Amino acid sequence: MDFWNLAISFIYLSQTTAGILGNFSLIFYYVILYWRENTLKPTDWILTHLMAANALIILSTGVPQTMAVWGLKHFLNDFGCKLLLYFQGLGRSVSIGTTCLLSVFQALTISPRKSCWKCHKVKVEKITGYHVSLIWILFILIFPYSFVNSGSKNVTRKQDFGYCSIVGWDGTGPSLYAALVVCPEVFISVLLAWSSGSMIVILYRHKQRVQHIRSTHGSSTKSPESRVTENILILVFTFLAFHTLSSILRGYIILLYNDNWWLVNTNRIISLCFPSFLPFVLIYRYSIVPKISLVCIRNTNNLISF
Repeated sequence: MDFWNLAISFIYLSQTTAGILGNFSLIFYYVILYWRENTLKPTDWILTHLMAANALIILSTGVPQTMAVWGLKHFLNDFGCKLLLYFQGLGRSVSIGTTCLLSVFQALTISPRKSCWKCHKVKVEKITGYHVSLIWILFILIFPYSFVNSGSKNVTRKQDFGYCSIVGWDGTGPSLYAALVVCPEVFISVLLAWSSGSMIVILYRHKQRVQHIRSTHGSSTKSPESRVTENILILVFTFLAFHTLSSILRGYIILLYNDNWWLVNTNRIISLCFPSFLPFVLIYRYSIVPKISLVCIRNTNNLISF
C-alpha cells in the first residue's frame, strides 16, 4: 500500500469513527432528554432526525468504504449493493431535508410579530413531527425509482465502489435520477439558503434597533442575536460548502463517466465531511457536553437514591 492509499485509508477510518461517535452520542443525548422530560423542543426533534440521517450515511457509506480501502473488497452481491446505495441516497436526502426544515423553523421563530410568517409558527411547532415524517416517507418512496433502470440490458459501464459493483445506467437512467433526486435536492438547498439569509437579515435589523440600549449600559458581551447568527452561519456554511461541492463532483462523475481515482475518493471524503463533523459543531456551539454531563450526573444520583 503506497503513501496516498494509506493516507486515504486513515481519512476514511477517522471520518467513520468520528461520525459514529458524534451522531450516536447526540442521538443518545436526545433520547435521554426525551425520557426525562417526556417531550422535546421542535428544534431538538429535528436535530434528532438529522443525526439519525447522518448516522445512516456513515453506516452505509463510511463503514463499507473503510472496509474496502483496508482490504475487504467486493463483499456484497448485486442486490446488497443496490440496497446499500439506496440507504446512502436516503440518508443524504433526509439529511438535506431536515437541515432545511430546521432553518425554515428558525426563520419562522425569529420573524417579526407583524410578519405574515409569524402566524404560522404555532402551526409548525405542533406538526413538526409530521413534517419530519413526510421527509422520510417522500424519499423512501422516491429512491426505488432511481434504480429502476440500473438492471437494464443496455449496459454502458459497470460502476465499481470497492465494496461492490453495479451495472451502470442506460440512456434514461441519469435523466431519471436528475428528475427524482437532484432537482428536489437543488430546490431544498435554495430554500435553505433563502431561509437562512432571511434569518440573518432579521437578526441584523433587530440588533441595530437595540444597539443603542446595550451601549447605554456599557455591555461588552456578545448579544444573543449575534450568537444565533453565528450558529446559523456556521451550520449553513458547513452544509452548503460540503453539499454543493459533493453534488458537483458526483454529477461530474455520473454524467461524464469520469472514474478518476483522485476525483472519486475526493468526492467520497467530501460527502462524509458534513455527517461526520456536524455533531461536533453542534456540541460546541450549543454547549451540549455540559448538558450531557448534567444528565449523566442526575441519572447516577437517581440510581444511588434507589
